[in-house]
Amino acid sequence: MSTPVITAAGSARELDDGELLAAYGWDRAAEPARPYFRFNFVASVDGAVSWNGRSGELGDDADRRLFGLLRSTAQVILVGAGTVRAEGYAGELVSAQTRSWRTRQGLPAHPGIAVVSASLDLDPESGFFAAAPVKPLVLTTAAAPDGRRAALEEVADVVVAGARTVEPGLAARALARRGAFRVLCEGGPTLFGSFQAAGLVDELCLTLSPVLAAGSSSRISAGTPELGLARLRLRHVLRSGDTLLLRYLAR
Repeated sequence: MSTPVITAAGSARELDDGELLAAYGWDRAAEPARPYFRFNFVASVDGAVSWNGRSGELGDDADRRLFGLLRSTAQVILVGAGTVRAEGYAGELVSAQTRSWRTRQGLPAHPGIAVVSASLDLDPESGFFAAAPVKPLVLTTAAAPDGRRAALEEVADVVVAGARTVEPGLAARALARRGAFRVLCEGGPTLFGSFQAAGLVDELCLTLSPVLAAGSSSRISAGTPELGLARLRLRHVLRSGDTLLLRYLAR
């Protein structure tokens, strides 16, 4: 399969992987007081976040290429439990080539994996845990059932980060204590909405898929409508055919 061509908007020159990594360099070079949270989503032109229950159905080869590159530089991949159940997430999340590249950069071969689950509705015998390349971190609440917590503690590090809901600020502290300051957040909408409410969205990488999905799919964000508008700054627009790859930074 040929590598999908990605260019800067208005240019015909193809960008190689090194140029794409430079274009998506993390904005905080030094480790800050808290992690930097980069959210990555794909959406249809009419705003759907999934098709047939999966976000991957909306992406194309260009989106998947960028998806892999974003994972390659992250210290931790953060995801909601609903996304794990819908998308699988079992086994290696980066390629062998990427693992080798990360090792040469002085990074662990595989990024860490953290899951947000208020109720611990996760199967400890699922492939996600059984085939995990690194021991997952599960961020949960004090109200989660003790039995589920005990079962998951056999296959993951379980950390309480809130009373009845996982509080993004406490989740950020838990990640910082583990040295994770470059966090790639891959969904879902509820997780994104909660981090917006907490003022902890530093960046949004959005692939705009050239399709109309209609149906009842949710948006990329779900949360409290009283929050008001959060203004973003457009960092760049890349293009692959009819697909747009957008990068926004928090103001």
